[in-house]
Amino acid sequence: MDHLLETRFLGQQIWLDNLSRSLIRDGHLAEFIQEHGITGVTTNPAIFQKAIAAGRYYEDDLARLKAEPLDAEARYEQLVIPDVQAACDLLRATWADAKGEAGYVSLEVSPALAHDEDGTVAAAHRLHAAVARDNVLIKVPATAAGVRAIERLIADGISVNVTLMFSLAHVEAVAAAYVRGLETRAAAGQSVSGIFSVASLFLSRVDTLVDGQLDAMTDAARELRGGTAVAMARLAYQAYRNRFHGEAFAALRAQGARPQYMLWASTGTKNPAYSDLLYVEPLIGPETVNTLPDATLTALLDHGRIQHTLETNVVGAQAQFAGVAHLGLDMTAIGEELQRAGLAQFESAFAELLAVTA
Repeated sequence: MDHLLETRFLGQQIWLDNLSRSLIRDGHLAEFIQEHGITGVTTNPAIFQKAIAAGRYYEDDLARLKAEPLDAEARYEQLVIPDVQAACDLLRATWADAKGEAGYVSLEVSPALAHDEDGTVAAAHRLHAAVARDNVLIKVPATAAGVRAIERLIADGISVNVTLMFSLAHVEAVAAAYVRGLETRAAAGQSVSGIFSVASLFLSRVDTLVDGQLDAMTDAARELRGGTAVAMARLAYQAYRNRFHGEAFAALRAQGARPQYMLWASTGTKNPAYSDLLYVEPLIGPETVNTLPDATLTALLDHGRIQHTLETNVVGAQAQFAGVAHLGLDMTAIGEELQRAGLAQFESAFAELLAVTA
C-alpha cells in the first residue's frame, strides 16, 4: 500500500506544505490528492514568496495588477486567493467525504498583525470571506495577541490553523483559547459543529536550538541531542488526549464540537546526521496531521515505515524533558525565542513578497 494511504488508515492526515500555480495547473496537486491521499495544504508567506518570485503562471496577472491602483498587499492577496480557492476546490470532495474533518487549505494573515488582536480578527474575517470556501483555514500565530484573536474567531465560527507554536506552554494556551471560543459560541446558542481547527507545533527548529546548547555541554548532555522535539510532540499529544477525550470536553463534544487536532509542522529534518523522517515516523497516530515539505513527502513515499508510534515511549519523552530541564534548559523560554525568530522569518519573507508585488 502507498505509505501515505497507510498513514491515513492509522488516523493521521498528511498535508502538503506547499502551494503554487504550477502545482495546481500542471496537475501535481490533483495527483497527490487522488493517488496518494493528501488531505490538506498549508501555506505561509515564505511559500508564496518562493512561488511568485519564480514567476511561472504569475507574470500576466502581476502585470495587470500593477496597472491597477492597489497597494502591494492587496496585489499579493489577489494573486494568491485564486490559488487557495483552486486548492480548496480540488480538496472539496475530500472535505465532504470526511464530513469536515479533512480537506482544508490554510491561508495566513499578514505577519505584521502578529501582535494586533483586533487587526488579526478583522483580517481573518476578510480573508475568510474573500476565499469563500467552507474548507479554508485562516492561519493565526500563537502570540499572546494571536491567542486572544483565536478565541474570538472560534466564537465567530471561523475555522483556524494556529501557527508558530514551539512549546508545551503554547499548546496549553492555544487549546484553552479554542475551548473558550467554543463555549462562548455555544452559550450564544450558535452551532459548534461546523468548526475545525488545528494547532501547529513546529519541531525541527526546536532540535536545532536545543542541540546547539547541548553541544556545548558534557558528553552525557550531548546524548540527548535530536530527541527533544519528538518528545515534546508526544507530550503534547498526551495533553490533547486528556483535554479533548476527557470529561471537561464532553458537553461540547455532545453538541458536535470537534477536538482541535495537533499538527506537526517544520518536519523537514535540518541535521543531515538524523533520519530524513525523524519528525514523521515516530509521530504517527490518530486525530493528528503532519504537514510535509516536498522532500520529506518524497522520502515518506520512498522508504517510510508506517506504524502507530505516537503513544509509544511516553516515559522516555518525559525523561527527555526532565533531562534537558536538569541541564538548565527552559523549554518555555526556548519556545518564546523560537516564536520570535519564526515571526521574523515570516516578516522577512512577506517583505520580499511585497517587494515583488509593489
